[in-house]
Amino acid sequence: MISHVLRRLFEAIPVVALASVLVFSLLQIVPGDPAVNLAGSDATDQDVQAIRHQLGLDQPILEQYTSWAGAALRGDLGTSFRTKLPVAEMLRSALGPTLELTAAAFLIELSVGIPLGVMAGTHVRSLWDWALSAFSIVGIAIPHFVLGLVLLYFVSYRLGWLPIGGRVSIFEDPLEGFRYLVLPASVLGFTGAAVLARFVRSSVAQVMNQDYIRTGRAKGLRERVVIVRHALRNGLVPIVTVIALQFATLLTGSVVIESVFSRPGVGRMVVGAIQSRDYPVVQGTLLALVATFIFLNLLADLLYGVLDPRIRSAR
Repeated sequence: MISHVLRRLFEAIPVVALASVLVFSLLQIVPGDPAVNLAGSDATDQDVQAIRHQLGLDQPILEQYTSWAGAALRGDLGTSFRTKLPVAEMLRSALGPTLELTAAAFLIELSVGIPLGVMAGTHVRSLWDWALSAFSIVGIAIPHFVLGLVLLYFVSYRLGWLPIGGRVSIFEDPLEGFRYLVLPASVLGFTGAAVLARFVRSSVAQVMNQDYIRTGRAKGLRERVVIVRHALRNGLVPIVTVIALQFATLLTGSVVIESVFSRPGVGRMVVGAIQSRDYPVVQGTLLALVATFIFLNLLADLLYGVLDPRIRSAR
């Protein structure tokens, strides 16, 4: 198992390297000049050139990349052009609210998506199955920001049940924090639950046709035991990767939701950095998100062995 983990970590190195090249290259072709934004409208060409030299933007592209990548390998993601703060420090400050939102949305996704998928998978072509299909179509078709704006208008503005925007830490005031959290987390978890339910439905429906399911029923096992101990455990193996990547998708999806609901976090920080051409913040954040995707994919691979001993013995 240890050798397998080390091998997967070694395989992740070129992926991170390629991602860093793509992130750095894409930002270079984005219209706009950070030095012009920082200098202001009244700055002269000499002022702009001085700022470009100070930020190292007048160096060759390859030299800029190697300097940034070398610092990132040491854990230094650079310094923000706008705030003059270390990017790693800004990420740590913004990560708390984002993880709070992502974790709440993930719990909603699991608590809704898995039960719906299991019910539809064990009752193929039933009312449950048709209801899941309708839920999935609606959940996948409606963008996050559209659903968020609609709920904000009706639930917060018209009815006044929940706050329109902002955040209160759930650790400081659990009740008030929940009121600020429930609407954005529900919006973010809605689409994820629709996607997850479809995967669970397909996987469980396929497992229910296996011989060991019929054998369990022939032995007189209760239907609940057959579903939980045999169908669900074996059916979850193929969707472990989906669940892990869905968490990462929720993490990146918070960019839109945090803007719609005016919540602090990584998403709003990245949006502000893009608008002001704050390259180090955007590059550092995207690189951290890529590393998160790779880590979650590795975690899913390890969970295969926990759910299915045959996979563990094969390694």
